[in-house]
Amino acid sequence: MELKTPLYDVHVAEGGKIVPFAGYLLPVQYATGVIKEHMAVREACGLFDVSHMGEITFRGETALASLNHILTNDFTNMNIGRVRYSVMCNENGGCVDDLIVYKFADDYYFVVVNASNRHKDFEHMKKNILPGTVIEDISDSLAQVALQGPRAIDIMKKLLPEECIPMKNYTAIESVNINGMDCIISFTGYTGEAGYEIYTAKENAEKLWKTLREAGEEFGLIPCGLGARDTLRLEASMPLYGHEMDDEISPLETGLNFGVKMNKEEFIGKEALLQRGEPKICRVGLQPIDRGILREHQDIYVNGEKIGHTTSGTHCPYLGKAVAMALIDRKYEELGTVVEVDVRGRMIKSEVIALPFYSRKK
Repeated sequence: MELKTPLYDVHVAEGGKIVPFAGYLLPVQYATGVIKEHMAVREACGLFDVSHMGEITFRGETALASLNHILTNDFTNMNIGRVRYSVMCNENGGCVDDLIVYKFADDYYFVVVNASNRHKDFEHMKKNILPGTVIEDISDSLAQVALQGPRAIDIMKKLLPEECIPMKNYTAIESVNINGMDCIISFTGYTGEAGYEIYTAKENAEKLWKTLREAGEEFGLIPCGLGARDTLRLEASMPLYGHEMDDEISPLETGLNFGVKMNKEEFIGKEALLQRGEPKICRVGLQPIDRGILREHQDIYVNGEKIGHTTSGTHCPYLGKAVAMALIDRKYEELGTVVEVDVRGRMIKSEVIALPFYSRKK
């Protein structure tokens, strides 16, 4: 049976079309529709309920050592108030999950994991932490919303003095008062736009949503659902667990090298990554040459030989064209390479193009 986020009643009242997702009932879209929601985030601002995401705290004198052991990135020189992306590997070098880590003190870190992996991740972490680290899954006590788009900063400035707003990408402030609610605010997101992710106690969820909706009205803010969240992240070429990575695919095979520090002394999966050697597959962008839209899990061929498969694909509203990400044999990664994608029995000629498909102007 699916769970409801603290904002479920708000979504129903706002006319959200509710669907099951990652064990929760969430809006896939509102009456505005996915395209308008997508374009609002690119051109103005959108508000998402992401309370289904998991939050896990690491505390104690060995918290840093535990993170460096469990995760592929290096947190040794991370400053308080910074946020860092990482992958968590299994012993075979596959991806258990990808996640982000907030540092709030030398002995306190706040980790955000994918909703569908929350319990699996927590068990993996619990099994592998070092003595002196205490971890806690606090997901059920929190609500999380994402305020995304070029006008997000204007909305935040309406509610807070500038010193209470993170202004640099991947930074966070642990305790900020928004309209009487204690919140964590970070300059992060999953849309390819500037924006904020805001965490608060679940009992504050409806008040926080209403506060942001009212403050954002003059800036074109609208509520957005899962549909736009997915088209936005795909357009920005952001990987999604279960699509561009899984327990078999390594982070190096799917282009997440920036979050893997192989010069670190050790981490779970490092030996396996070394033994795997130079990746034989890679993540690329595809654009159809023939008419058609590429979707996930479609086989890709060159001269009748299967060379890989699509991992995510759709028509991207802002770009105005269909694109897909794919995992293919490295031999065919060169830009301009022509391949064929099997779309329900019809071979669609497509071309390898650069990632990311979309990158916001700084």
